[in-house]
Amino acid sequence: MSVSNLVLSLLLSTSLSQTRDLAEINSTPYTWRNVEIVGGGFVSGIITHPRAKDVVYARTDIGGVYRLDPATRRWIPIEDWITRPDWNLYGAESVAIDPSDPQRVYIAAGTYTNEWGQNGAILRSRDQGRTWQRTDLPFKNGGNEDGRSIGERLAVDPAAGRVIYFGTRHEGLWRSSDQGVTWARDENFPIKGRTNRIGIGWVVFDPAPRRGRGPTVDIYVGPAIKGQPIIVSHDAGKSWKPIEGGPQNLIPHHAAFDQSGDLVITYGDGPGPNGVTDGAVWKYSPRGSKWIDITPIPPSTTDRFGYAGLSIDRNYSGTYIVSTLDRWGRDTIFRTKDYGKTWMSIADKAVRDSTGAPFLKWNRKDADFGHWIGDVEIDPYNSNRAWYVTGATIWGTDDLRNADTNSPTHWKVRVQGLEECAVLDLISPPKGANVISAVGDIGGFVHNKLFGDPDAGMWTHPLMNNVDDLDFAEDDPQTLIRIGRGNEAHGAISRDQGKTWAPFVGAPTNNATSGSGAISANGRTIVWSLRGPNVFLTADEGSTWLQSETNGASGRIISDRVDSRAFYLFNEATGDFAVSVDSAKTFRTTAHLPAKSGRPIAVFGKRGHVWVPTPAGLQFSDDGGEHFRVVSPDLSAEQVGVGRAISGGYPTLYVIGNHRGRRPGVFRSVDMGRTWVQINDEQSGFGTMSVITGDPKVFGRVYLGTNGRGVIVADPKRS
Repeated sequence: MSVSNLVLSLLLSTSLSQTRDLAEINSTPYTWRNVEIVGGGFVSGIITHPRAKDVVYARTDIGGVYRLDPATRRWIPIEDWITRPDWNLYGAESVAIDPSDPQRVYIAAGTYTNEWGQNGAILRSRDQGRTWQRTDLPFKNGGNEDGRSIGERLAVDPAAGRVIYFGTRHEGLWRSSDQGVTWARDENFPIKGRTNRIGIGWVVFDPAPRRGRGPTVDIYVGPAIKGQPIIVSHDAGKSWKPIEGGPQNLIPHHAAFDQSGDLVITYGDGPGPNGVTDGAVWKYSPRGSKWIDITPIPPSTTDRFGYAGLSIDRNYSGTYIVSTLDRWGRDTIFRTKDYGKTWMSIADKAVRDSTGAPFLKWNRKDADFGHWIGDVEIDPYNSNRAWYVTGATIWGTDDLRNADTNSPTHWKVRVQGLEECAVLDLISPPKGANVISAVGDIGGFVHNKLFGDPDAGMWTHPLMNNVDDLDFAEDDPQTLIRIGRGNEAHGAISRDQGKTWAPFVGAPTNNATSGSGAISANGRTIVWSLRGPNVFLTADEGSTWLQSETNGASGRIISDRVDSRAFYLFNEATGDFAVSVDSAKTFRTTAHLPAKSGRPIAVFGKRGHVWVPTPAGLQFSDDGGEHFRVVSPDLSAEQVGVGRAISGGYPTLYVIGNHRGRRPGVFRSVDMGRTWVQINDEQSGFGTMSVITGDPKVFGRVYLGTNGRGVIVADPKRS
């Protein structure tokens, strides 16, 4: 097994000598913060420390892990050191705390188990995620795959903190005896290999007091496999055996011991978060090997759903909550005070305040109780305080016990600081909004303010689940277009910078969806590039469309920021660059640039100026794409953006890339790429940084779009 026990700061450090060699100018320290959307993605689990107050973590499927700041109630990201080469570690398969040491936290990191996914790792911290050590695993984890809210797969023995178990998807049960430094498969465990892509869902230790010292004797493991029973060890993991009985053809989702010593288990007929149509809640009593069905309400042919989240109130015996899963529009949390004999539905009288994230209303009067409620947690130190996760946020309450008197509970968005959107495009107009975002799943936002919820809200008229491309008219930045997919329309225009939108009057083809779009500098011509050499233009907002003569050219479409008749078409995969000088009626290929390049940009205020990021450096044209020359060949550029110039010079260039194969980062040049400075540090990696744009209004300000950490804004630190 490949094991790395290197301290993270050594793995990720970039020396000052490297920065000087790169830049030839002094670097400017930057401050990195999120442009707030507030949530936006699936929070797959919340983990509370049973013996230390206010030690709480949240894990997400693609956006890393967060720790709760009890003073501000904001979530603090603890994996921002991850850079693109390790992008896979941003998916959190599971998180474990050490019950005997509140400073220790572990992450089973890894996003995908498919052929292009990378092997996972165990990340371990002795200071609540401020610094990390890493052990590479010889297999893959699936933090963004089906069953990602099942858990927790990773568990520290409360009686022996050096002992940790990890239930994997495809490699059986693994064990560490040295606080996660080294790992080996438990060859005595009956499941050793690939099963159903979900594997082993959770590990639970029996908290019953016992004599003597050493690891916990009774350990329960839940294979998330239909027909496979719960497996138990009564000798600290030396041997294992199945527990007979229990529900059939269901998958255990969560499990926990209540105060009576019974193991409570939630079940669904699928791993979730989608496709669950049946489920139940059962208790298993180890004392008599008895199973008891305590399901709040059974699913039916007309009411299909499963059960998922589970939390035991540690202060009141017999009190716990469970959540439904995939009961779309009617999901709820059930609460019992008598060990599951009777239940009440929390959602029936819940009062929700979504002002912290208005997009959750989706243009309705109020936000739903939630969907994909894969986990629920009661604060071990405050029975009134609880959280539940959804596919877009975390809801929290401070009066959960109101339900015991049939009174309303009050829930607020409690996801502040946690930003988990996948950003697909960013634009920063010369007037008006700071930045405008195109986002996966929840559309996009106009950010008239950087911090606090976007006051322009999510674009719901027309609704696009994914907005893939944005553009504005340089001479009239109130005019925007967006291109996307999913739901009501796939192309739309705004004449008031996103306050109101109208779908294109018509589409160029019956199946026109996604692709890229551009609008001319004067706002009169819209060009929509679909897959392949299918490029269309309209001069009447989509009432009529004309197909361009591309002569085989295809790719991303952009407009010149000065010449309203000039458009550029770039195939990022092949490197072919094509030019139109007749408002996109015809295109001709003018250059063959390096393949596997990034997005081209045209420069505001500079007719015919185009920059293209490539693995062999930046390619620059000042004659409208007729000719290119290489700038900064030592800078392997993934994406490029432009922002306000310094002291009236050329617009500032910003690049996502790496210099001579060193640590990936963000670079800035104020002299057309002759010299560069790296502006991020080893704590500002953000995984996959996929989009970049400068701000034409504020020198030095740059915006990043990430795949899972939302929109990032960076400004030079004030001296």
